[in-house]
Amino acid sequence: MSGRADSDLSPDTRADDADDVGHGDDVGHGDDAEGAGHGEHGEHDEYDDDTPHRARRARWAAVGAGAVLTLAGAAAALLRLTGSVPALVPAAYACGAGACALAAVLGSRGRTRRALWLLIAGLMVMALGDQFD
Repeated sequence: MSGRADSDLSPDTRADDADDVGHGDDVGHGDDAEGAGHGEHGEHDEYDDDTPHRARRARWAAVGAGAVLTLAGAAAALLRLTGSVPALVPAAYACGAGACALAAVLGSRGRTRRALWLLIAGLMVMALGDQFD
């Protein structure tokens, strides 16, 4: 033993990754172009045909979260409007609710990443309005 780790060896002297076949690590090695993404016996992985379902779930999650946060922000704006608080508080809740409503619309059109960031921004605006209370 030389005391060196495998990462210190040059690429041509490292142990081959072929003994890991069947352990789910065959994706990304580039050794078998037609077998990439397939299991040991050539069958499809369980995630190959799941992409449309994932996209649909992401859209529904964005729409649902946007709708819930929109309703919560609008209700908070109406409740704060009837109280004796500065006008900035209900305005912040209303602006945050508007951002969440826009995020729900973006999410329904498939722009889930933008919808997520808009949900975060809308929620931060509502939290900022809560700080002025």
